[in-house]
Amino acid sequence: MDTRQAVSAALFLAAGVVLLLTLFPGLLVGDPGPYERTTVTASDANGTELATVEVRVADTQTKRRVGLSETDSLAPDEGMLFVHETEAVHPFVMSGPREDMSFPLDIVFVDSNGTVTTIHHAAVDASGRFEGRAKYVLEVERGWANRTGLDVGDTVEVPPDLQAR
Repeated sequence: MDTRQAVSAALFLAAGVVLLLTLFPGLLVGDPGPYERTTVTASDANGTELATVEVRVADTQTKRRVGLSETDSLAPDEGMLFVHETEAVHPFVMSGPREDMSFPLDIVFVDSNGTVTTIHHAAVDASGRFEGRAKYVLEVERGWANRTGLDVGDTVEVPPDLQAR
């Protein structure tokens, strides 16, 4: 094979890879598989229940990376709970490995004791990172925190089986 044939073959192969990643962008991330579902309860600092949320649990690196990027919308009391191995400052962005987010979110950071440490109200076109100290991060429809009255210092009760992870 001469140099021109080698270059042509390499370009053809590269074009095929680009086409595959365009048609199936999840190939680099992997399939997150099915999400476990559970309910979390938000309460004010006095223990009065504010709301419950039906969540999909993102408890693996792949599930956390994909997040809600493959979701078109959320019902008013639906969301995703990201479960991290340790409490730390975790950054979140409004784009995923497969496509950008198509709806705005409230991003609620919750420490290992269940206390809300930070709430971000993220627009669809938001750039940059949203950070907070957390072991758990609850993503819900934007405006949910205001609608329910959830604020920093309130609590999100995470089921015991998820606390053990």
